[in-house]
Amino acid sequence: MKEKFQKILDNANIKINGNKPYDIQVHNEDFYRKVLVGGSLSLGESYMDGWWDCKALDQFFYRILKARLNKKITGWKKLIIPFLKSKLINLSKIKRYEIGKKHYDLGNDLYKLMLDKRLVYSCAYWKNAKNLDKAQEAKLDLICKKLNLKPKQKILDLGCGWGSFAKYAAEKYKVKVVGITVSKEQVKLAKKLCKNLQVEIRLQDYRSLDEKFDHIVSVGMFEHVGVKNYKKYMQVIRRCLKPNGLFLLHTIGGNSSVSMSDPWISKYIFPNSMIPSINQITKSSENLLVMEDWHNFGQYYDKTLMAWHNNFIKNWNKIKNNYDERFYRMWNYYLLSCAGSFRSNETRLWQIVFSKNGVENGYKSIR
Repeated sequence: MKEKFQKILDNANIKINGNKPYDIQVHNEDFYRKVLVGGSLSLGESYMDGWWDCKALDQFFYRILKARLNKKITGWKKLIIPFLKSKLINLSKIKRYEIGKKHYDLGNDLYKLMLDKRLVYSCAYWKNAKNLDKAQEAKLDLICKKLNLKPKQKILDLGCGWGSFAKYAAEKYKVKVVGITVSKEQVKLAKKLCKNLQVEIRLQDYRSLDEKFDHIVSVGMFEHVGVKNYKKYMQVIRRCLKPNGLFLLHTIGGNSSVSMSDPWISKYIFPNSMIPSINQITKSSENLLVMEDWHNFGQYYDKTLMAWHNNFIKNWNKIKNNYDERFYRMWNYYLLSCAGSFRSNETRLWQIVFSKNGVENGYKSIR
């Protein structure tokens, strides 16, 4: 089994028990069979259990994804049940609040120490920024400019997180914001952070929305919607958007259409999530919205994730009594594997601007 595994890793120039930062150090000989049978789920679980280590997980994942090794070790037996579920059951509708409870309610202490000062949990915009705080402010301002926000306008923030966009837009652009999230912990903190501003934070599922807004923004929430709900999501946007309004969709994207998430990510990090493709987004918005602008800056997510990881490692001692060693390894694996994925161009980050009926005289792209 070890020889077979090494032969696969040779395609990415990775050695078992080698001396390069991206080489893996195997501590349990059962590792090889487990991963060859169980694929990415077993790769992540065996790391969490301490069966193997790697000094630079981000470099390891960059190499295996660049070499497309993820296509060679599928663990199909482990995937068949989740695949059938994705075809037969609308999990993101049945378990609409599960992602809030399992991920975003993990503890505000964790996110305060890992993220920037505004608690923005999405890709930063590093074009002219030198640190995470400035890069996240640049991203928030970019969104405001793309929507052409004007004082007193009413804005909907779908998946508002801890209120970072709502607070920034209300303070800097003097707009009114309604933010919705499925996380109780996010609602609690967002209300506190947005106190005395024209911001309303709600614990609410997007499907129940039926009111008009000048503009709508959704940052890092579409990944939790699920392919079975994409059309419904776009219908809600059209229903709630005023005739001359704009909708900005900020989402992670994939190079091919899928109907389920990576099994490890789905089980341990983002339940019932999936990454949309260009085709899935355009198909779901067809005859409902007009695409005005498509901006890719996935390379910045690699840098953002590495900044989050640096903060997580640096501040671990402050919160380690609230979590265990397995959580530490899980979170380390999550942040660095995702960084490697963006670095390899396996995943993308898109900001897409839609209008309801087309922008008169054309939309002016902002970068």
